[in-house]
Amino acid sequence: MKLFLPSARATNYLLVVGFCSIGYAFYIRYLAIEQSSVGLACAAGPDTWLCFSRRIAIALFENSVFGFAALAVAMLNLLRPSLVLFAVALATACFGVVLYNMALSALAIGLLVLSLARRAPEPD
Repeated sequence: MKLFLPSARATNYLLVVGFCSIGYAFYIRYLAIEQSSVGLACAAGPDTWLCFSRRIAIALFENSVFGFAALAVAMLNLLRPSLVLFAVALATACFGVVLYNMALSALAIGLLVLSLARRAPEPD
């Protein structure tokens, strides 16, 4: 019985995905959402990339989209482990942890850890 365990190369890619998503989430949270000067500037109406990202991030975390998406993809990964599903669930969970969807994202991370104990899928 072979467990679903990413190779060393795949683990490096997962580290890059995780660190990039956490870094971008920190950027959005601390330099766009929580800065009052950016909020006032975006309310004045400029259509910049930062204001667009800020509006989208606020709309998504107010409706817990990051948490629900991370949980859904982590459940799919638990049923049928895949490296792509693992990476998507990891990225959305990292966004959710930083952007105010802590409970659902933490549950998704727990499911990701459990998926490492699953048997690897049979090659088709």
